[in-house]
Amino acid sequence: MTDEEFRLLRDLITEYCGIHFNESFKYLVERRLQPRLPVFGFTSFREYYRLLRYGADRAKEFDEIVERITTNETYFFREMYQLETFTDEVLPLVMKQKTDGDRVRIWSAGCSTGEEPYTLAMLTEQLPALQGLQTEIFGNDISRKVLKTARAGSYRESSFRQTEPRWINRHFRRDGRLYQINESIKNRVTFGHLNLMDEAALALMTNVDVIFCRNVIIYFSLQARARLLEMFHTKLRPGGFLLLGHSESLINATSKFELMPLAHDIVYRRPL
Repeated sequence: MTDEEFRLLRDLITEYCGIHFNESFKYLVERRLQPRLPVFGFTSFREYYRLLRYGADRAKEFDEIVERITTNETYFFREMYQLETFTDEVLPLVMKQKTDGDRVRIWSAGCSTGEEPYTLAMLTEQLPALQGLQTEIFGNDISRKVLKTARAGSYRESSFRQTEPRWINRHFRRDGRLYQINESIKNRVTFGHLNLMDEAALALMTNVDVIFCRNVIIYFSLQARARLLEMFHTKLRPGGFLLLGHSESLINATSKFELMPLAHDIVYRRPL
């Protein structure tokens, strides 16, 4: 892979899904995409670039690229201090604007194999503050492979590294080396394939109360990050909340959110 071929492919991938690689990742990109060349009888990455830019099957091949370049590290009850902020402080603020029969919409954007939205389903299942309200939890990801795992709801022990036994005993059934999530929790989450750069596909996602987008935007270019955060702003209802990963911030990306320091974490809010 020449430097020019790397830049062409990198920029095309960023344009498609927001993910950006600097020059130090050239070897990684080459190693992960090299096996795709003989599939099409190509001898160079320039030919592969032309397929991705102009080919009739470009959308299908981008799906293949996504599976090869994305990072899907996650587990249940990740960053518990932030989850406590969500249940103890964020949700009560959301509830102040609700009346009986209203919906509470929670979106896990970049949900990977589903541990995050299922965690949110477990945490909100019997919260007194949510009684009388309809809770909708959505989990979306660009990887069809991880969504297949999420929908199956079957996990290895590594997914429970931060999970207290009481949650496992209550909501999972042991099946050999795997743990199967109970149907009552599974049915509370709606999963769907979604490219966060595809504005048309996001049209129906509106009036969201809380967006979790943790450890996603760190992989995006600055331009894609700004575009995504602008979209989040439009999808949140006034007063809605955005929760990012501990290493992520809105600095140099957008000024449309209010920074809101709470007892255990800092969150972002769309102004009322």
